[in-house]
Amino acid sequence: METFTETLRMTLSDVAALAQVKRPVVSMWRKRSSGGPLPFPTAAAHMNGVELFDADHITAWLQATGRGNNPEARNDVAVFARLAGPPGELPRDSRQTFEGLTALLALKVITGQAVGGSTATDLLDAADEADPDDLFLYSELEALGSALSGLASFADRLADSAFSAPAAFEKLLAHRFKEGLREQSDTALTDEALKLVGATAMELASTLDSRLLFVDSTPGGSDVMLSIVEQFGESRPITLLAADHHGSASRVARRRLAVHGTDSSPVKIDAKGAFAVSGPAVHVAQYPAPGNPALDTTGILNSIENIVLQMDDSQRAVVIAPARVLCDALAGEAGNLRSDLLRSGRVRAIVRLQPGLLRAKPREPQALWVLGPSFADVPIAERWTSVADLSTTPLTLDVSQDLISDVVASMGNRATIRAHSFRFTRLVQARVLLAGKGSLVNVPPAGSSTTAGGAESALRVEELVRLLSFRTSAPSGLPGVQPAVPGTGPRPTSTQELLTAGNLKYVKGIRIEETDLNRKAGSRILGREELMDPHNTEPRFITLLDFAAKYPAGRLTEPGDVVFCTSPRPAAMVDAEGGAVVVFPARILRIDRGDPGGLVPDVVATDISSRPPADKTWRNWRFRRAPEVQRQPLSNALARLQHEQAEARQRLNRLEELATLITDGVAGGSLTLTDPISIAAPAEGTS
Repeated sequence: METFTETLRMTLSDVAALAQVKRPVVSMWRKRSSGGPLPFPTAAAHMNGVELFDADHITAWLQATGRGNNPEARNDVAVFARLAGPPGELPRDSRQTFEGLTALLALKVITGQAVGGSTATDLLDAADEADPDDLFLYSELEALGSALSGLASFADRLADSAFSAPAAFEKLLAHRFKEGLREQSDTALTDEALKLVGATAMELASTLDSRLLFVDSTPGGSDVMLSIVEQFGESRPITLLAADHHGSASRVARRRLAVHGTDSSPVKIDAKGAFAVSGPAVHVAQYPAPGNPALDTTGILNSIENIVLQMDDSQRAVVIAPARVLCDALAGEAGNLRSDLLRSGRVRAIVRLQPGLLRAKPREPQALWVLGPSFADVPIAERWTSVADLSTTPLTLDVSQDLISDVVASMGNRATIRAHSFRFTRLVQARVLLAGKGSLVNVPPAGSSTTAGGAESALRVEELVRLLSFRTSAPSGLPGVQPAVPGTGPRPTSTQELLTAGNLKYVKGIRIEETDLNRKAGSRILGREELMDPHNTEPRFITLLDFAAKYPAGRLTEPGDVVFCTSPRPAAMVDAEGGAVVVFPARILRIDRGDPGGLVPDVVATDISSRPPADKTWRNWRFRRAPEVQRQPLSNALARLQHEQAEARQRLNRLEELATLITDGVAGGSLTLTDPISIAAPAEGTS
């Protein structure tokens, strides 16, 4: 019989992963040990020009030399190696090794016996009995051929090393980024995201006062359900329903549920993706799913619609998908489809989450939809949805717990909502969500009113004007203020929406050699230093001749440009003069003069500088806008106040200099005080 140690092959990259070192380290080992007593093993085979090494020889060499950072390399080798076929055949790829090992682990759990030492015929007979309809493991074992017995022995060894077959299965699945498992790696969420979705689903299920039934109708989805099992499976019995989709990813999901010994059953999905589940249940779904990682926006919304269509008021659902689908601005067919889902009344909570929750796309933010009862007796115009924007909020334990508490409260009626103190979410009327064209999480809250705040602000403005008593001849130089009519002003809009509409233009900063800068004359330099501390940073310049000759692609600012940066924190300033050179990482947002869209440069700069330090996603920043008739009066008032601030800073500097001169002069013996000095009105000159 062919032994297992003769069936596993590894590339040099596999060796590096097994030894937990960088790939160049293995090449260095190979080169330096070539003339020593323990040379690196020679290649056992080649596939498409790539050297393949015997896994047993590699682990023996690692153990003998003490190389690498993985003392369990011999037990872990199957996770990183690929299965070779019978003599004379090319080695099997990593997918076949993965599928064979996971199938054997599932068979081991189902039969309750070791699979090693059995003949291939016995193993296939046991697989046929455990999986008579070939739904999740028979084909994978049959495809191994003569290598089945050897791999079975190693499956037992791997389970012993991981202390259990489920742990061994998860160890194999943890290496999703291996060649041939792209559908798994492209859709893998972080532990924080899985725990949030799982805990939310469990909390929703506990409010139904029935059996804990969870349904995942996505093709190949199992991460969220296993997160629920791991977090709560020991406290209460859980029943899982997985979709009966065909395909490798779905078979892996069914093997995974089997190896964890869950109480699971299939749910029938028709050709259009429709299905039916009766009674109280909580649906969980991640999009795109492993079985369809290329699913587009319309496909995701259609899949969510299939969940909504079969729901009744005794069911709940938690969906995690890219924020661009669930909450960011959408137009066309996809936008209409999402609006229809909102009109159903079942979308009870919308939460935009921070980037970094999808391992393969760490810069793509995710979002949650929580679905629940529609309250059909409430008119559509009066229905509400709770929304939250956690784009810059890490999912710490307290954040997750309070967010889940907010979401669960949003499932209730008006009395329940009034009794809950919301930390993150706020209520928005459904009609406002449907009327908006931007992000769903950045709309005004339901029942919001600025009347009281406007009246208080107007009184405070008048009081401050009197207290400041401007030194100009007209203390009333500022325009009068009065409360505005609520809801008459334009809503805040994101940078991307303004760029698309043409109200804003983005201009990149330029990289300039430090040797080309000077401290004397030329065009002003505006960079990160000037943005971080504009009043205390020593000015920098570059001569126009040098700039034009060495940086022909560079562009100067125009009056009113907003210069901003995102690191180390968001900061911005308005270049009122123009003609400056903006140095990367600083950049420019230029407001279109013909169609500003309600933007005022100073307001844009203020909105940027007030962003949280961790918020680097500048295209999602939202800017407040002023009504067209208020833009010029606001600009004039801000210019007047900035002039007063500059004079106040200059006066403060002079007072500080005066205090220093008097202190040093009298204490040092160079000055003598003869008469009291009026600090309030210093005389011109000194005698």
